[in-house]
Amino acid sequence: MIAPPVRRWSVYVSLIALGVAMVSPVSHANAFELFGITIFGGKDEPADDVIGEPYRYSIDFSTASTGDEDDLDALMKGASTLWQDRDEASSGAGGLLAKARGDYRRLLASLYSEGRYGGTISIKVDGREAADLPPDAQISNPATISVTVVPGPLFRFRKAEIVNRAPPTDDPKDRVMSPEKAGFMAGEIARSGVIVQAGKLSVEAWRQQGFPKASLERRDIEAVHDQDVVDASLIVEPGRRATFGPVSVQGTARMDPEFVAYMTGIPRGSEYDPDEIKKANDRLARLDVFRAARIEEAQTIGEDGSLPVAVIVQERLPRRFGFGGSYSTIDGLGLEAYWMHRNLFGRAERIRFDAKVAGIGDTFAVDQLTYRLAAAFTKPGVYTPDTNFVASLVGEREVLDAYTRNAIVSQTGFTHVFTDELSGRIYAGAGYAKYDDDVFGKREFYTAGFLGGINYDSRNNKADASRGYYADLEVEPFYEFNYGNPAVRMVAEGRAYFGFGADARIVAAGRLKVGSIVGPSIAEIAPDQLFFAGGGGSVRGYEYRNIGVETPDGIVGGRSLVEASAELRAKVTDSIGVVAFADAGYVGADSIPDFSEKLKVGAGVGLRYLTGLGPIRLDVAVPLTPGPGDPDFAFYVGIGQAF
Repeated sequence: MIAPPVRRWSVYVSLIALGVAMVSPVSHANAFELFGITIFGGKDEPADDVIGEPYRYSIDFSTASTGDEDDLDALMKGASTLWQDRDEASSGAGGLLAKARGDYRRLLASLYSEGRYGGTISIKVDGREAADLPPDAQISNPATISVTVVPGPLFRFRKAEIVNRAPPTDDPKDRVMSPEKAGFMAGEIARSGVIVQAGKLSVEAWRQQGFPKASLERRDIEAVHDQDVVDASLIVEPGRRATFGPVSVQGTARMDPEFVAYMTGIPRGSEYDPDEIKKANDRLARLDVFRAARIEEAQTIGEDGSLPVAVIVQERLPRRFGFGGSYSTIDGLGLEAYWMHRNLFGRAERIRFDAKVAGIGDTFAVDQLTYRLAAAFTKPGVYTPDTNFVASLVGEREVLDAYTRNAIVSQTGFTHVFTDELSGRIYAGAGYAKYDDDVFGKREFYTAGFLGGINYDSRNNKADASRGYYADLEVEPFYEFNYGNPAVRMVAEGRAYFGFGADARIVAAGRLKVGSIVGPSIAEIAPDQLFFAGGGGSVRGYEYRNIGVETPDGIVGGRSLVEASAELRAKVTDSIGVVAFADAGYVGADSIPDFSEKLKVGAGVGLRYLTGLGPIRLDVAVPLTPGPGDPDFAFYVGIGQAF
């Protein structure tokens, strides 16, 4: 029977696992820090960085109006250390004068960056021009400083040419943005940064076509002050075309250097391509065995036209362990830990063991707790440097409101990285599971099958995206031997992120997830393969996996799923953000959703504390279409955005 309505509230807190490298011998410390925050102990007080008698000053800063749209005053003040440090003491009179003289150069560079080559800068200390004062000049304490910037007129390009320009290429991978698109063309504002960028783009165009030693030989720049124009000529020296030569490895201790060279994937004898260097760096980073790794090209091209490459690495400690936990007023306390070796046989083979216990608090009965033991093995560089072999074995007992599950599952297969954004996976798996629930009673399932998936991820930040897309498609055909049923389980999810403004301080984010199981009835499908919804990463305002198909005896999983979420995120400060969100979820009994079940909708607001690791998330949500037993509202705390 369905329980009568009970008004509740729920809180969910998740603590990220802490990774700790095993070090021998153990070193003693007076404090422990996590993500820059002192957990216990204390820090030494910072030393006074003012040398000599501290000199303070008052400053008057003015930038003459030009009538143009750009905010030059803010730009000039941002470039001036005198202005930026106006509330801090300088290290003696000499330090104050050095800071003032350095501001001439910084302010001038900022004017040039805006295409203003006829400006004037005056920095006066106690009424005297700082450039005319000797280092040992006597000045008052506090001193009076006056900074006046007259930007002068805007200069535009009259001539913008590139000598020895790289020829056009038909290969889209070798194309580089043209200097003209960067603003290097007649009639455009002659910003110094545009000139610098045009030189870099011109050199990169040659490098993309196999000329690794291309360089900018000379810049001929002339500002014609009586006409407010700039004539710019960039002379490029392409050098010789080259192929990739041998790859050498330095700095390995436990790693096999030949394997490291292989994992770069740099094709010896093929035309030089800087994109291959970037891919090699990415492959080495994915191994997760190096504290630091860099790839250096030889200074000169060999007589045979080949360019040797050196890989220089510093290895991490091979062993690592971590621990973490979670707490929910509904599910109680959960504890988890792991141990792993990331370089088992010298070729970055990784083995990891995980242990978890959950449900502590509401009960201490052993048979009412959730347990998990898992082992996983990964061998990189199988068949190609971008292909990994993976195998896992998991034993688990889950005690949920919907069912109790005891299972052992094995899986083995391969993952492959196609591009920076696109990856795929294929596994073969088998498992045994025993279930006990209020609707169908005790059942056993023996399953074997395959799982294939493809993933596209162009997000600029995995934990806090402000632009980009994410898409994942997973298809799992399997056969269940106890009931003799073939089935196919399919799940597709897409996410999109759109940032507004130069700093993307407002972000609109959306998520859509759909799933379907084709094959037997709900009664002959294992409950953990059926679809549920609800919880912090699904439909907020509802309990975890508490949205399903309603029956007279309770809620069971469904054969179809539709979830949608929308968020509007805004940064109030550089470290504080707020979020408004709405979630919706539907779980149906049929393979194709007909929305005969009730659509569950939740909405709420959230607070974000932005850290380098990712935002710390606090959400409060209310169910807008509650059913019997659903809470009045729910809290969710975690690290990273909800999606």
